[in-house]
Amino acid sequence: MFGKLYSTLIFILFFCHEPSDAQRKKETLLSEKVTQMMDWTSKRSVIRMNGEKFRRFVKAPPRNYSVFIMFTALQPQRQCGVCKQADEEFHVLANSWHYSSAFTNRIFFASVDFDEGSDVFQMLNMNSAPTFLHFPPKGKPRRSDTYELQVRGFSADQLARWVADRTDVQIRVIRPPNYAGPLLLGFLLAVIGGLAYLRRNNLEFLFNKNVWAFSALCFALIMTSGQMWNHIRGPPYAHKNPNTGQVSYIHGSSQAQFVAETHIVLLFNGAVTAGIILLCEAATSDIDTGKRKKSPALCQPLSQPS
Repeated sequence: MFGKLYSTLIFILFFCHEPSDAQRKKETLLSEKVTQMMDWTSKRSVIRMNGEKFRRFVKAPPRNYSVFIMFTALQPQRQCGVCKQADEEFHVLANSWHYSSAFTNRIFFASVDFDEGSDVFQMLNMNSAPTFLHFPPKGKPRRSDTYELQVRGFSADQLARWVADRTDVQIRVIRPPNYAGPLLLGFLLAVIGGLAYLRRNNLEFLFNKNVWAFSALCFALIMTSGQMWNHIRGPPYAHKNPNTGQVSYIHGSSQAQFVAETHIVLLFNGAVTAGIILLCEAATSDIDTGKRKKSPALCQPLSQPS
C-alpha cells in the first residue's frame, strides 16, 4: 500500500514539475524577447529586421505583442520612390507612438528591406513593395491584417487608424514642424504687398475681371482633378512593379488613384478649358466680317431646273 502511495506521489510531482519548468522557460524566453525589442525601440522607433530577426522575434513563439512591419525596397538601385514616401510616413507614425502616452510594449514597429531580407519576402510569397502587415500576438495574420495600401493610401493618419482597428491602441500622429508652408505663404504675401505698394496709385488691376476669373478657374481645376483627395489620402505618385519594372500611372481600381493620375486629369481639364475659352474669344472678337473670305463653292447660286 505504501509502495503504491509512494509511486503516486512521485508520478504527481514529476508531471506537475515538468509543466512548471516549461512554463518558466517560456516566460523567460518571452521576457528576453520583449526586453530585446524594447532595447531596439529605444534606439530606433522602427526596428530594422533581417531574416534571422524576423523568424526569431515575429514568427517563433512565444509572443504576446503585435508587430507592424513595413516590407519595402529602399536601396537606390530599386528606384522605388513610393517606398521612400511610405517609409517617411511609417516613421512619423512610429515616432508619434514612441514619444506619446500610447507607448507600450504591446506593439512594435519594424521594417524589412528586400535587399536585407529577401528570404522573408519569399517566405510570405510577397512580390510588391511597399506592403504593411500586422502580426498578431497569437496565430497567423488574417486578411484584415494586410493594410489596403491602394485604397487607403500610406499617410500616417490612415496607418494610425489601421493600428487602432487591429490592436485598440490609439496613436495621435504628431508631425515634425514644417516651415516650408508658412515661409511660402509669407513670401507670396510679401510679393503681393510689394506689388500693391509699387502700384499704390493705380490699383485698377485688383478690379480686373480676367485676373479673378483666371484665379477661380485654377482653383476649380485643382479641386476637380482630385488634388484635395491626394492631400487627405496621401496616395503614391505611381506604382512600379518590382518584378517587371513596369510603372503604372493609372490605378486599376475605381476607388483609388495615383498622384500622377490626377495630374493627367488636370492637364486634360486644362486643355479642354483653354479650348473652350479660345472658341468663345474667337466667336465674340471684333473682326471685320467684310474681310472674311467666302468659299466659292458656298457662294455659287443654285441653278434653276430647265
